[in-house]
Parts: sequence; structure tokens; C-alpha cells
Amino acid sequence: MKTSILAALLLTAAVLPAAAQSGPTPQEQMACRGDASKFCAEHIGKPPEMNACLRENKTKLSDGCRKVVESHGG
Repeated sequence: MKTSILAALLLTAAVLPAAAQSGPTPQEQMACRGDASKFCAEHIGKPPEMNACLRENKTKLSDGCRKVVESHGG
């Protein structure tokens, strides 16, 4: 249980580009949590790789996550 909570926190913190001026909002994190787990789980805790993976899978992402990725330059 603790591992999954830690993984979820790391995942949501890594969803948006590290170069963004501000971090992801809680709403943006929630919008991409499922997609990040589904398509990019191997990149949890590695923000640059996670961001690249989400951009590469943009056509497969949910509408909400796709909008978040696009709003942050993806």
C-alpha cells in the first residue's frame, strides 16, 4: 500500500515538463494519473522521460491529459 501511494505521488509529480515555470496543479496531476500509469509506468520518478513518453503517446491519452500535455508545450 505504501509503495503504491509513493508511486502515485512520484508519478503525478513527474507528469509535466520540469522546465515549466510552475508545477502541475492537483487537477492536472489527476487528469494524467491514469494515462501516465497506463502508457509510461516505467518512467515514474523520471520527469524528462515521463514527459517525453506522454508526448509520444499523445494520440492515446484521455482528452483531459492530452489538454494538459498540450498546455505545457507537448
